Amino acid sequence: MSALKLAIVGGGSTYTPELIDGFARLRDTLPIGELVLIDPAADRLELIAGLARRIFAKQGHTATVTTSVDVTAGVQGADAVLLQLRVGGQAARNEDETWPLDCGCVGQETTGAGGLAKALRTVPVVLDIAEQVRRANPDAWIVDFTNPVGIVTRALQTAGHKAVGLCNVAIGFQRKFAAHLGVDPELIRLDHVGLNHLTWERGVTLLDAPGAATGREVLPDLLAGHGEEIAADLHLPLPVVRRLGVVPSYYLRYFYQHDQVVAELKEKGSRAAEVAAIEKQLLEMYADPALDTKPELLGKRGGAFYSEAAVQLIAALLGTGGQKSVQVVNTRNDGILPFLPDDAVVEVPAEVDATGVRPLPQRPVEPLYAGLIANVTAYEHLALEAALEGGRDRVFDALLAHPLIGQIDLADRLTDRLIAHNRQHLGWA
Repeated sequence: MSALKLAIVGGGSTYTPELIDGFARLRDTLPIGELVLIDPAADRLELIAGLARRIFAKQGHTATVTTSVDVTAGVQGADAVLLQLRVGGQAARNEDETWPLDCGCVGQETTGAGGLAKALRTVPVVLDIAEQVRRANPDAWIVDFTNPVGIVTRALQTAGHKAVGLCNVAIGFQRKFAAHLGVDPELIRLDHVGLNHLTWERGVTLLDAPGAATGREVLPDLLAGHGEEIAADLHLPLPVVRRLGVVPSYYLRYFYQHDQVVAELKEKGSRAAEVAAIEKQLLEMYADPALDTKPELLGKRGGAFYSEAAVQLIAALLGTGGQKSVQVVNTRNDGILPFLPDDAVVEVPAEVDATGVRPLPQRPVEPLYAGLIANVTAYEHLALEAALEGGRDRVFDALLAHPLIGQIDLADRLTDRLIAHNRQHLGWA
């Protein structure tokens, strides 16, 4: 197969060198001939592109790196387009993480009121970009990393785009479980079910060989032998994790220990402020013409293993990875979880190859998890309506439906704060 052309919308992000490093290391899996970084911030774009070229050269990769401030021009001829946007930057994220706390609600950029604010800012921008991609290059796959991934992917798929969403939670668990067991990560397959940032590992299979159809269940062994480490990583009580017999994603703590998390967040300050400080340092480092590797500091910005997950997914979609592979993605439900609408976007293992993405059948989901999944899916439906149609009433409805809010007075106050803090990004406001 000839070398591929990839485009990254949001290529001026300080996170991009993480992707570049993965592309360089895994070039046999994903043979890239050209990488286009697209971003309206021309100064940052050239800074990141310079480092990308040095990383490729350091690792002997022959791909060319080009830049564009124009989406239409940048995606021409691309086999896949990656979306990694943050509308409003870290400043908007900082607000998402702070003003909900004033109402006694969790301040977080992907769930609760802050997550809704991010969705309202993001969905219209992503859909506009996707339309530009469709007009310029209708055959290209769109791979969405942009949070909230579930809502954004649902928006893309509902609009008929050739899109799939990707999160790093599953590959993070795969790598951690493999490390606990002392095995190759490719031997670990997850029984991962739920929605983006609302998932549970209900089983962990140690495969007989990479890609094998057979293996043995090892989740009970993991919880027995490494339960303390797993629970500590989730910041959840070990007895609860062991009683459930599953491994919730760390985002479940916002639901299972909401009030405790709110108290902690009020004390420690926002993650956005931490990331902004890290980004400032990273940009200074990226400007050093001698730097030709991703800095260790980048690992503190978040997004561990994203590059590996991205390479695996894109290689499968574009047919460079050989046979079909099983990967955890965000895609249309279509009956996989029968208690959800078909057009809901679920996060489950799927067969992925050059013909597309096919979610694997799931065994019945236990009521303890199914109830929360259904509730959040209803919220996501209303959140998407608010993002597409606008209006105070739609924002209020979405907040009232969210399981972390669900009270009239609280939803009313949060609605006013959300609109006040995001007015410049909301055309209807």
